[in-house]
Amino acid sequence: MSLNITINKDELKEELKTEIKPPPLFQVIMLNDDFTTMEFVVKVLMGIFHKSADEAERIMLTIHYQGRGICGVYPKDIAQTRIQQVHLLAQAEQHPLKCIMEPVPDA
Repeated sequence: MSLNITINKDELKEELKTEIKPPPLFQVIMLNDDFTTMEFVVKVLMGIFHKSADEAERIMLTIHYQGRGICGVYPKDIAQTRIQQVHLLAQAEQHPLKCIMEPVPDA
């Protein structure tokens, strides 16, 4: 007994085609406090978030005057890792600096 199966390649390609969506993105937000020095915030922004000195200073001033500032936008696991790095470094230097993450708002 033999099976006679004909396969339409175009139909098969359509069936196998899956829509791959990029992972959802999260913005890492640094919060202002009254104790962490501006210099330390700039150091963190340059070291952990790889910002230039000018960009780090701009973000630091935004955090200082507006109470919060976006440090970067990343997939969830990377955002969580960056936040953990900030908290560990701040704790080691005895600063109360905190970061949170929020989903990137839809455009």
